[in-house]
Amino acid sequence: MKISEETIDHVLKFTKDRDWTQFHNPKDLAISLSLEASELLELFQWLESEDAVRKNRDKMRDELADVIVYAIDMAEALGFDDLDSLIMDKMAKNAAKYPIEKAKGNSKKYNEL
Repeated sequence: MKISEETIDHVLKFTKDRDWTQFHNPKDLAISLSLEASELLELFQWLESEDAVRKNRDKMRDELADVIVYAIDMAEALGFDDLDSLIMDKMAKNAAKYPIEKAKGNSKKYNEL
């Protein structure tokens, strides 16, 4: 799995070229991100997971792309220009909350481990 700087730049240029940054405030981007995630979730509604993936894989690809694009736009709007650092910092927090010894094979939330 990878995402290149070129892809991120392409997403940001797409938005800028259309003068949409004026609409891309954190609140509206958070709403849009949630809506796109809901569209992805809707593809699973009333189906077993495997059936949903088999039936809707191409649609899932598009909806997941929309979620990622809005996440990139939101990071830009908030001034989070180092996505690697943003993700690695959060993963360090998650590692502290979910130590392997307690969390491995367990779906409980960190406060229930």
